[in-house]
Amino acid sequence: MTQADILVIGAGVAGLSAAARLSKLGQVIVLEAEAAAGYHASGRSAALFEQNYGAPSVVALSKASAEAHQPYLSPRGFMLLARDGEDESFTADCAALKCPEISPKEAKAHVPILNDAVTRAAYHADAYDIDTDLMLQNFARTLRGNGGSIVTSAPVNEITRKGGQWEVHAAGTVYHAATLVNAAGAWADEIATRAGITPLGLVPHRRSMARIPAPGGHDTSGWPIFFGVGESWYAKPDAGALLVSPADEDVCTAHDAYADDMVLAEGLDRYAQHVTPPVTRLLSSWAGLRTFAPDKTLVLGRDVAVPNFVWCAGQGGYGFQTAPAAAQLICDIVNGATPALEPAVCAALAPARLTT
Repeated sequence: MTQADILVIGAGVAGLSAAARLSKLGQVIVLEAEAAAGYHASGRSAALFEQNYGAPSVVALSKASAEAHQPYLSPRGFMLLARDGEDESFTADCAALKCPEISPKEAKAHVPILNDAVTRAAYHADAYDIDTDLMLQNFARTLRGNGGSIVTSAPVNEITRKGGQWEVHAAGTVYHAATLVNAAGAWADEIATRAGITPLGLVPHRRSMARIPAPGGHDTSGWPIFFGVGESWYAKPDAGALLVSPADEDVCTAHDAYADDMVLAEGLDRYAQHVTPPVTRLLSSWAGLRTFAPDKTLVLGRDVAVPNFVWCAGQGGYGFQTAPAAAQLICDIVNGATPALEPAVCAALAPARLTT
C-alpha cells in the first residue's frame, strides 16, 4: 500500500498543474494510464494563448493566468478572415474576440498566400504561442521538488472509499489518500463512475489536424494563426510548415484519437478556398480529444455529494491557456482558502452548476 495526502488521476496539463500547486499542501501522487505525461489532449494541442477566447468564465481564467504564462509565450498574432456572405458571422466573431478590422490588403501583408475571395479581415497581435513542453516540465519539476511523484503506465482499475479515505488500485499497487482529484480528461466521467460518483455529462469531441509543407515555399514563421469565421477552420505556423485544422468537434468515446480522412479533407478544402497555393500533400495528420461539460465551461471544485472527490475536468480546448489559474483555484478549494477569482466565476466553474 502507498499512502499520499492527495491522489491526482491524469497527467495532462490539468493534472500536472493542479498537482504542482497542491504539492505545497502535502504528499501528492499523480497516476497516469499512459507511458508518459501529456500523451492525449495535452500532447496534441494547438498551443495558443488568446485571452478573449471562450466563455466568460474561461476568459476570466485565461486573464488570471496571463502573468504565470509569461515565461512560456512567444508572439504569434491572430487573424480572422471572411468571404462574401459571411459578414454577419464576421461581425459577431470580431466583437466576441475584440479583434479590430483591417483591410484585405493588410491581411495579405500578414499572410501573403491569401486570395481575392477574402473580402474582410480582422487582426490583433495579442495572441501567443505557448511552449507547452517547457510548461509541463516545470509543473512536473515543481511537483517533484515538493516531494510528489508521477506514476506512469498506471491505469486505474478500481476506486473505493473507506472511512473517508480513497483506495485506488492501479498497475498492481494500492494507493490511499484523503483527497482524490479527477483530472482524467476524456475519461473523467468514467473515473467518477468507478468511484461511485454521479457523472456530470462530460463528453469527448474529436479535433483533427494536418501538417502541410510551407505553402508556396514561404517562410511561415512570422505569420499569425488565421481562422475562418465561426471557427470553421484554422491554420497555424509550425516549425517551417503549416498546421491546418477543420476545427471539428465530433462527439466520440474516450479513446486514443486519430483523424478522420473525410473530415480532414473537408477542412483542408475550407482552408484552400481562402488561399492561392493548393494543398498537394500532407506531412502528417493526427487528432486529439477535447472534452466539454454541457455548457462548455471547465468543471473545477468539490463534488456536491462527496466533497473529497475534486473535479478538474472539462477543459475543452482551453487546458493550457487556463492551467495556472485553474490549478490555483483547485489548490485554494482543497486548502479551504478564499480564491482570488470572483465568486461569480467560481460558481460558473463549480460542479454544483451541473447538478441543480
